[in-house]
Amino acid sequence: MVSQNLASFKSRQEYRRNIELEEARKAGLVPAEVDKNGKEINPHIPKYVSDTPWYIKTDEGPSLEHQRKPESNVNGKKKSQHDSGATVIQALKYRKSACTNCGSMKHDAKSCIERPRKVGAKWNDKHIAPDEIVETLGHLTYDEKRDRWDGYNPSRYAHLIKRYELQQEARKKYLKEERIKKLEDQDVHRDDDIRVDEAKVDESKQTDFAKVEKRVRTTGGGSTGTVRNLRIREDTAKYLRNLDVNSAHYDPKSRSMRENPNPDADPNEQFYAGDNVWRNTGQALEFNQMNMHALEAFERGQDVHMQAAPSQAEFLYKNYKKIKEILTTQTNCTVLEKYGNAASGGELPKELLLGQSERVVEYDRAGRIIKGEEEAVPRSKYAEDVIINNHTCVWGSWWKGHRWGYKCCKQFMRNSYCTGAAGVEAAEAAVHLMDP
Repeated sequence: MVSQNLASFKSRQEYRRNIELEEARKAGLVPAEVDKNGKEINPHIPKYVSDTPWYIKTDEGPSLEHQRKPESNVNGKKKSQHDSGATVIQALKYRKSACTNCGSMKHDAKSCIERPRKVGAKWNDKHIAPDEIVETLGHLTYDEKRDRWDGYNPSRYAHLIKRYELQQEARKKYLKEERIKKLEDQDVHRDDDIRVDEAKVDESKQTDFAKVEKRVRTTGGGSTGTVRNLRIREDTAKYLRNLDVNSAHYDPKSRSMRENPNPDADPNEQFYAGDNVWRNTGQALEFNQMNMHALEAFERGQDVHMQAAPSQAEFLYKNYKKIKEILTTQTNCTVLEKYGNAASGGELPKELLLGQSERVVEYDRAGRIIKGEEEAVPRSKYAEDVIINNHTCVWGSWWKGHRWGYKCCKQFMRNSYCTGAAGVEAAEAAVHLMDP
């Protein structure tokens, strides 16, 4: 160890000389360094990459072999490290220094993996176990040492798959026979001939969509599996409802047709009106409303997100609907208390129903009241028909040039004194003078 440290030690002059040599190689003034195979080493490679680690023993000078992938075996194929379960020799009698339990020479009784025998092979010389192959691993990589599936043969598992398939076939056959017996027992009292169709027997299996039998890839080389189809074969395909090229678009990947293929047909006779119909009904519509409520609440400063916290968003939406319903009910009650409810089932008075009363009013030919009282006209809270300053008309009885005024004197100034016909003539004369 001390000799290695002394060998790796460099003086100041040697260290400076190596640095100058590296700079010259990077600048191209000196040829690049060459490894044992005659390959040039790029001088721009960092030192921590080009230097060989301390745990790799090499005395062949500079090299990048520790960074390269190790070469594979013959013909580029990796040979198995060991043959699992392979044996060398089958002895007939017990041999000295062999396992006292099974009789194998490759391990002792402590390392034996067989079940402990009542009488070991050392004492009865029966059922001597063969000697296993113990291979030396040699120079292996990190992954090769820890390869759990090295030496595994998938064909050893094929018999289990075959046995499972035979069990499934026997089970289906048994269930089929049981259904046939059950149908025969139900029709014992009938005189008609018993005809059990294959489709009728398997009808219980067709409760879901149609099944397609396929070969599914497995470890043992394939197994029969069941693949569910997404459409019942008796239904008409969506793309066959309207063969016009310019009709609704059909997406074969998702098997969806969003628009109505026959928009001009009678809605009462349409069996299929597009996939968008289902988006405006049921839970889809409620989900859209909840999503819009979450977006509006987020814009108003609420910490809510439909995708990040859907439960919180749903709780807030339900709470919002509950509060809105309470406020709406309170508003309706307030309006009904103030104005009443004309749509209620209460009886209306006869005066309103028939439009008759006992009040009698007589008029002369000119329309003046002779007997009785004139019907009162409802008035507002504002003063009406109040005439001041000698005016005969109220303010706002005349309109001209986007201005209100008095009709009697055609003045626009409110609360002014009425000038009568003389004021009208003066106003007209002033207008004539202003005209060019």
